[in-house]
Amino acid sequence: MLPQIFANGSWHEGNLPVMGPMTHAAWLGSVVFDGARYFGRHAPDLELHCRRVTTSARLLGLEPMLTGPEIAELCWCGIRRFPPEAELYLRPMFFAETGFAEPDPESTQFVLAVHEAPLPKTPEFTACLSSFRRPARDMAPTEAKASCLYPNVGRAVHEAKARGFDTAVVRDACGNIAEFAYTNLFLVKDAVVHTPAPNGTFLNGITRQRVAALLREAGVSVIERTIPVEDLMEADEVFATGNWFKLGPCTRIEDRRFLPGPVYALARKLYMRFAQEGPTI
Repeated sequence: MLPQIFANGSWHEGNLPVMGPMTHAAWLGSVVFDGARYFGRHAPDLELHCRRVTTSARLLGLEPMLTGPEIAELCWCGIRRFPPEAELYLRPMFFAETGFAEPDPESTQFVLAVHEAPLPKTPEFTACLSSFRRPARDMAPTEAKASCLYPNVGRAVHEAKARGFDTAVVRDACGNIAEFAYTNLFLVKDAVVHTPAPNGTFLNGITRQRVAALLREAGVSVIERTIPVEDLMEADEVFATGNWFKLGPCTRIEDRRFLPGPVYALARKLYMRFAQEGPTI
């Protein structure tokens, strides 16, 4: 099926044009978005994603006219336009139509895109250390899921693929591990899970928070801390969380190889069980 787009108060099929060359978002980047998933007839943590996009909008100086629950209901309307067994990506967005250096908050627009995007069947991936770093919170709007941050993500991924890897490990401004290029990073050492503590350089992902909570409930120790590169390279397991593939094991970082381990297998089992507990159509 064609993507289903909600804009200007109604649904449309296909890639509806919503910006022109005079649109503030098109030339000065005042765009925020979020991504949620629908699979197995469920949309895990949908309302949390929808609430976060309104927070991101305000951080960029926009004024959202919809609440998180209202956006979530629109998402369900979009989901119902597809067959129940579809696997979908849900992307609410806010952007500014007018403004100059700063966006005009009164010109804030809303768009929702719902389209088919099957979950990757083989989520394993490889990574290398990127030469690009995450900016600190006083350098960029790092606490928003803002489109203007993603060209830096693209540079890291392009660099990694040129070296024969799938993605990159990105460091923060101090040289410690921040995350993978577009997913949060977990490592396991001696059956203890470690993950970088949110420090304003990367998003504290919704799937990241969910997986950490599920592991703790299962009795696994999860430590959020500063992680130097050396600790990452000495890990027993490494895996990632993110909305696109939910959880995936890293099988290689530079020349260090890893096997998908028991903690990753447990984390995936716990999350997929949780994902089937929420509301369904």
